[in-house]
Amino acid sequence: MARLAQIHGPLMSIKIGQVTTIVISSATLAKEVLQKYDSVLSNRHVPDAIRVLDHHEFGIGFLPVGPLWRNLKKICNSHIFTTQKLDASQELRCKKVQELLAVVQEHCGAGKAVYISQAVFNAIFNAMSNTFFSLDLIDSSSGTPHKEVMRGMMDEIGKPNLANFFPILRHFDLQGIRRRMESHVVKLFDLFDGIINERLQSRKMEGHVPKNDMLETLLSIREENSDMMDNKGIKHLFMLIIAGTDTTTSTIEWAMAELLRNPRTLRRAREELEQTIGIGNMVQESDVACLPYLQAIIKESLRLHPSAPLLLPREAREEVELCGFTIPKGAQILVNAWVIGRDPSIWDDPDSFVPERFLGSNIGVNGQNFEFIPFGSGRRVCLGLPLATRMLHLMLGSLINSFDWQLEDGLTPENMDMEDRFGLTLEKAEPLRAIPIQP
Repeated sequence: MARLAQIHGPLMSIKIGQVTTIVISSATLAKEVLQKYDSVLSNRHVPDAIRVLDHHEFGIGFLPVGPLWRNLKKICNSHIFTTQKLDASQELRCKKVQELLAVVQEHCGAGKAVYISQAVFNAIFNAMSNTFFSLDLIDSSSGTPHKEVMRGMMDEIGKPNLANFFPILRHFDLQGIRRRMESHVVKLFDLFDGIINERLQSRKMEGHVPKNDMLETLLSIREENSDMMDNKGIKHLFMLIIAGTDTTTSTIEWAMAELLRNPRTLRRAREELEQTIGIGNMVQESDVACLPYLQAIIKESLRLHPSAPLLLPREAREEVELCGFTIPKGAQILVNAWVIGRDPSIWDDPDSFVPERFLGSNIGVNGQNFEFIPFGSGRRVCLGLPLATRMLHLMLGSLINSFDWQLEDGLTPENMDMEDRFGLTLEKAEPLRAIPIQP
């Protein structure tokens, strides 16, 4: 896509099968799509794999803009991802980071390398599952079957699928994508059903103490207004766990890889942490405001490696004139955040990892600066952004402040493999392994 944009310009029209795809590759055009024409370009183009168990009709990520989507967005913004709710649950996230550091400490004592993505995934998934259910869903002693299900789902969504371009083929499932996707989703929904039913029984018992989690909130909303929320809607909303865990894990792995590839930047980050909270201490969420260089590292990693490089696909509800070009009704619209984040007309030395570019800058991650849109923008900006930013700083800061890190024998910063694996999310093709050392 980046090479095509260099040849054909920042707005490309690609016709594959019955689908016209518009690819946006400049900050100026991204602003047109995500702000000026947000109201008519805010529906989702739905990949066939998402249609499994009608997720596109109940899941907030792919629902069309309408009454149900507005209700779910209101629930998320007013009851789940509020500052008050997140402040109340910060001890839970700290506990999960402490557990992550304990796992790393075991590897440190044995002199073994840590698979960063695996260790971080387990911690984030349990942090998310506790936020949603007050439960750990991964036990390090019993393997990670849930990770296999989630990885399988993300793989199926990201695969090239003929049915996405030739809708008549949906009923035939020629590549088996829908069958495999349904198998994964059914396993996850069975898990959610068990958790929901157990909580419903608990709520009926005398002396039940409500839990401070998302499930308790949603069940209370359901009791007050069954038209707004039911068990099916709760299960589909819980799919936010998938997106949140996958994208946050990817971002932390990329950030760790860039720091190991740039030792000078890692030293400066550790100096800031030592001066602010003391070396070896775990970062608290309240510390982040005093750690501008850590914030800059997260931003720079997201600039170079946005977890959703093409954002989620939008669809034109009606024909739109965009800078002299006609966007036909029904067209799929992809905004290339990866290319925009590396645009040499905006960023100096765009392919280099230079967190300093964000120091003293008012560029944020909330989608108001269209040269930097890792979480999207407009009415479809990532709903979990407030939680994601807390997790990213807390976890990355604690990992680099609690341990020194070095590459395995034979690897140097210069020969690290930094190739990516493109799918719905942008992953590191070669998983990062690093050896923790006691500071």
